[in-house]
Amino acid sequence: MLFADTDRGRAFAKDPAVVKLNGIYYMYYSMAPNESPAMKSEWGLGRGIGVARSFNLRDWEKIGEINPEQECEKNGICAPGAIVLDGKVHLFYQTYGNGAKDAICHAVSDNGLRFAKNSSNPVFSPTGEWNNGRAIDADVIVWDERLFMYFATRDPLGKTQMQGVAIAELNSGFGHGAWHQACDSSILKPELPWEQECIEAAAVCNREGRLFMFYGGAYNNCPQQIGCAVSEDGITWTRLSQEPFLPNGGPGSWNACESGHPFLFTDEDGRTYLFYQGNADMGRTWYLSVTEIGWRNGLPYNKGEFSI
Repeated sequence: MLFADTDRGRAFAKDPAVVKLNGIYYMYYSMAPNESPAMKSEWGLGRGIGVARSFNLRDWEKIGEINPEQECEKNGICAPGAIVLDGKVHLFYQTYGNGAKDAICHAVSDNGLRFAKNSSNPVFSPTGEWNNGRAIDADVIVWDERLFMYFATRDPLGKTQMQGVAIAELNSGFGHGAWHQACDSSILKPELPWEQECIEAAAVCNREGRLFMFYGGAYNNCPQQIGCAVSEDGITWTRLSQEPFLPNGGPGSWNACESGHPFLFTDEDGRTYLFYQGNADMGRTWYLSVTEIGWRNGLPYNKGEFSI
């Protein structure tokens, strides 16, 4: 499966998040900025979040967009994380184009397409001397009867990207003031050569009472590759390997420049699927793909192609 949104002048879809609601799969992703002379690069302002639908996890059709509306979103929004709670889709996404002031926002939907945005947005940004106040790339999971939100932030100099975690009560509404940081330090930061200066885009799942985090190591196209770590408490993490779990592709492949920004989706039958982004042209275009994750002796492995 290779999916890209072409509505804004080029094939582009990044930062996938997938849920299943009423028997239908919904995928949320970052769209390209609008094409204009002032927005020729990947990093142009004006991005929004696309919504695609599927009935088999392979064939996706774009059905809508979530665009900036609130004052804090005026430069753009992107990088959604999604979860279904009590029959509603909760979307946690970031503001864009504000540097160290980018933060996490929240919206909710009862049909997967039309979202009501939290009036208190942005709902979270980190504090403490260990970070620069930025929060991006949210991923959420119910753990220990609370909602854990994993986010990426940077060191005070804005150079090194690393992981943090915040927690909210399930009945809190997830607005501003509902979140508290679980610790006053990074829970995972780059240490291995292939991770370079970045760990971002946590994708967390619960497997037999342990949490597994798939993450993007290194900044985009450096190349970013996907690693994996495990935790007993959601805060202290141990890498499963010194090498990437899912590396970038070889020369000439669709993901030659990176395999990055993962999202782990667990279906109703317990099967798990790793969605991720890639490209072969240093970020001019971006595609989304998926591979099935198998489990052997309690640890994940890449099963590759799958049938539904």
